[in-house]
Amino acid sequence: MPIYVYWGEDDFAIDRAVTALRDRTLDPAWGSFNFDKIPPDSPEATQQGLNQAMTPPFGGGGRFVWLQNTRLCQQCSAELHAELERTLKAIPETSVLLLTTRQKPDNRLKSTKLLKTVAQFQEFSAIPPWKTDLLEKRVRQVAKEVGVTLTEEAVALLAEAVGNDTRQLFGELEKLSLWVGEDNVTAAAVEQLVTATTQNSLQLAKAILDGRTDIALGLVSELVARNEAPLRIVATLTGQFRTWLWVKLMVEGRERDERAIARAAEVGNPKRVYFLRREVDRVGLGQLQQTLGVLLSLEFQLKRGADPVATLQMKVIELCGICRG
Repeated sequence: MPIYVYWGEDDFAIDRAVTALRDRTLDPAWGSFNFDKIPPDSPEATQQGLNQAMTPPFGGGGRFVWLQNTRLCQQCSAELHAELERTLKAIPETSVLLLTTRQKPDNRLKSTKLLKTVAQFQEFSAIPPWKTDLLEKRVRQVAKEVGVTLTEEAVALLAEAVGNDTRQLFGELEKLSLWVGEDNVTAAAVEQLVTATTQNSLQLAKAILDGRTDIALGLVSELVARNEAPLRIVATLTGQFRTWLWVKLMVEGRERDERAIARAAEVGNPKRVYFLRREVDRVGLGQLQQTLGVLLSLEFQLKRGADPVATLQMKVIELCGICRG
């Protein structure tokens, strides 16, 4: 069936996938006649999209109908569900119906279950910044797409610099390709041309773990100045401190198998466990447990509308004090 559901918070990756799907569907000469982008605030947007998808294309190529930011996988009335049941399986092969949403589809809904039977689902969620193995894998995938060859040291450094920012990753790789030409991209080239961004949240976590209040507050100011979302900063900190806590728990439990520790801490590369163990060596188990409580409080306050900068600064000072012990 020519029906697709793209979901996730990586807007840049979704936009690229939408463009690729649209270009495969439409004949450039007839594209303006056969492309319908329907925003969620349009009256009866879903019904309009279904009607357009059932309409044969004009001229050559197919018809491309895009229901942008739809809520179909989060809420759906009985009447609309009945219409979906009547229409989805009847959409002609000459049409492509695309639904996009930033929210994860609710698999309990009848509309989601119905779409699962007729549509191709694809996730575009941002990779957690602490999952370095997945970030490096993503760098290799995008580098291949852009046509750039990187050394392993350059892959690791670029993943560390851009974190999970797909838009910046593509931009940096295109810039590096112009710089090196047909040569391989080396770590030296990455250091010279690429500015670190989201990875600073992990640097903030390390500064907190070391109890370096001055450095931590400086990193908070830098992240805020770069418009990094406070809740994304908290998510990165929480993930990193959870990883450290799991490593500490396993070490305290006399576990020596680095693969077992990696599985428990959800660390993709077991070789990282050696460095994680060293990082938490001087911090007590109780201290790491306290940090998660503070981070939970920080997230709660931010979601309740507290001043983001002042709240971050206050909680960072508290976290540094806990880690100093």
